[in-house]
Amino acid sequence: MVFNSLQYAVFLPFVVLLHWALPARFRLTLIVFASYVFYGSWDWRFLSLLVISTLVDFTVGDRLHREVSHDKRRLWLLLSIVVNLGILGAFKYSNFFVDSAVDLLNGAGLGPNEPLLRVILPVGISFYTFQTLSYTIDIYRGRIEPTKSLITFAAYVAYFPQLVAGPIERAQRLLPQLEAERHSPDLARVQSGVGLILLGLIKKVVLADTMAPLVQTAFTDPDSQGSVALAVGVLAFAVQIYGDFSGYSDIARGSSRLLGIELVVNFRQPYLSENITDFWRRWHISLSDWLRDYLYIPLGGNRGGQVRTYRNLMLTMLIGGLWHGASWNFVVWGGLHGGYLAVHRLLRDRVPAREHPPMATRVGAWAFTFALVNLAWVFFRADSFDQAFSVVSGLMAVRGGMPPIEDLILVLFGLGGTALIDLILQSRLDLPREAVRHPIGAGVGVGLGLVGLVLFSGSTVVPFIYFQF
Repeated sequence: MVFNSLQYAVFLPFVVLLHWALPARFRLTLIVFASYVFYGSWDWRFLSLLVISTLVDFTVGDRLHREVSHDKRRLWLLLSIVVNLGILGAFKYSNFFVDSAVDLLNGAGLGPNEPLLRVILPVGISFYTFQTLSYTIDIYRGRIEPTKSLITFAAYVAYFPQLVAGPIERAQRLLPQLEAERHSPDLARVQSGVGLILLGLIKKVVLADTMAPLVQTAFTDPDSQGSVALAVGVLAFAVQIYGDFSGYSDIARGSSRLLGIELVVNFRQPYLSENITDFWRRWHISLSDWLRDYLYIPLGGNRGGQVRTYRNLMLTMLIGGLWHGASWNFVVWGGLHGGYLAVHRLLRDRVPAREHPPMATRVGAWAFTFALVNLAWVFFRADSFDQAFSVVSGLMAVRGGMPPIEDLILVLFGLGGTALIDLILQSRLDLPREAVRHPIGAGVGVGLGLVGLVLFSGSTVVPFIYFQF
């Protein structure tokens, strides 16, 4: 497995201290070496895939920049796409397509043999594949020039703070930072970086991991759960996945800040959104932007009329769902969000929005958006269609039976803690930097955060959810 929390707590300070102690010309080499050690701690054999993507796209980028023939440039880009998506398809989707074919043949009464070979999914493959693809596509489009340094490009592909779960960094943003001369961070940068890591740990350990048992209980046997217990499980998952993923993103940003490199903000309080379009501007921003720029717009975007716009939205979100996981459940999750976005665009085009809607309208819009997101989360979390439909039907049937009072208190704690953090972050966009300006309040906050980590860290270790993607 990838480093656990204790191993990372040793690994990160060692790399940071050595990074700033080394002469500038050796720092990128250290980052590449540390990133390979970090990734290889999971399974060293899959480092070969990382190296292949690096070498292929470095070469393709150089050839795209040098080549003047349009046809040859298209062939070089095609090579990058085929290699990257071929590796992704072979390791992430082979089991999915084989199992789907077996189910289809079984349904036709042909009864094929079950496959004996199961392909292991390399951790983080979806993230670094999209990252390297954006590099070659942007060079092809003439938006960036390729880097001349293989070491720099290797650091871009394998940069350990965001390697296994994003954010998906664009070359035009990360490469210049890697290539630039960086100076040792001052006290304010160190404090803000450590503050981001602490905030991410609080989201992960205190909020997300605390919700995990409630989620497991609700989804393991939904037919035996009452409607309130199922609702508790679904709401707990909303807290879990947000705290888990945004917590990882905060830890990645904080770790990178200690190395003098700023990563893109991946979440901006998505559960405070008042419509589904705004939700996708705030949730997993790096993926949303990638899907928009490299899929939705090339499909035609909002050009060509409403019907084509809705088609493009639906196709983009279906593929976005499949990107998350090789399961029809994820396709349904993406399809639901595609439908949500299409309906919202239709209503927005036909019903003009009020400039200053009353508070009751805004609260209603927020509640409706949050309900839609939670309905889709059922398919994201469920292990199968049957399980997802059991949860949904149990919620709709209004079955009796109440969960233990401590479960209700726990989910309210999770929702309240998430809302409190988000409201604070929305008013102060970079809480760790603000904490530097208000040391007394920051000290109290850090103390409470550390107490929370100590109190809640004794539970079972729950892996980061997005490691599986």
